[in-house]
Amino acid sequence: MTGRLRVLAVDDEPPALDELLYLLRNDPRVEYVHSAADAAEALRVLHESEVDVAFLDIRMPGLDGMDLARVLQRFARSPAIVFVTAYDDRAADAFDLGVVDYVRKPVRAERIAESLRRVLSERAAVGERNTAAPEAAPAGDPMIPVELGGVVRLLPRSTVCWVEAQGDYARLHTTEGSHLVRVSLTQLEERWTDAGFLRIHRSYLVRLDLVTELRLTGSGYVVTVEGRQLPVARRHTRALKDRLIRPAKQHWH
Repeated sequence: MTGRLRVLAVDDEPPALDELLYLLRNDPRVEYVHSAADAAEALRVLHESEVDVAFLDIRMPGLDGMDLARVLQRFARSPAIVFVTAYDDRAADAFDLGVVDYVRKPVRAERIAESLRRVLSERAAVGERNTAAPEAAPAGDPMIPVELGGVVRLLPRSTVCWVEAQGDYARLHTTEGSHLVRVSLTQLEERWTDAGFLRIHRSYLVRLDLVTELRLTGSGYVVTVEGRQLPVARRHTRALKDRLIRPAKQHWH
């Protein structure tokens, strides 16, 4: 996309909404800003005006920000979504929503500026893909909110190599490091199976296209993912072999 952004800001707390509006209106990349105090008012605004990005508070009475984001996704031309919240306990719920950014309150000018940069970058990338292959645009790469040094950042799911259960949490392992997120391994298994992830153990979920070795040891099978050996539970062995070996045989026959 070229040009300036049309923005909708939604927050049920007037001081927070006023501060967000001030920061957005003072950014030169913003053409204009609509505001709403709740989801119902936001939908009335969107009935009359089209926007490029919606900045949504999560905790609101009635229809909350997550619910509103799901409604906006069904629009013929859905806006990009940026969540603005004082809490991170709903971060796991944002996994499936394809959010562009997740901003913690109190908002700062530099974080809003970064969100707008991400929106413009994402829309430009989508435009390039649609121009190059309008009949076969690739599916988006879900972004996972993770906290680094008190700041919530978005981690592309495609960077995750394997996941380790840690109680009610999950640790996402990438080539650059690891991140603890507030979501269970079972939840990720349900959500990520179609994206090529497979449960191999009660404690591990792996990305199959990164498995370079399946080997039988004295204590059972292990797989190698990005140089790390992970155990395979006996009850998961058959499913793993089916997913790894049969496609390979079909490829070579």
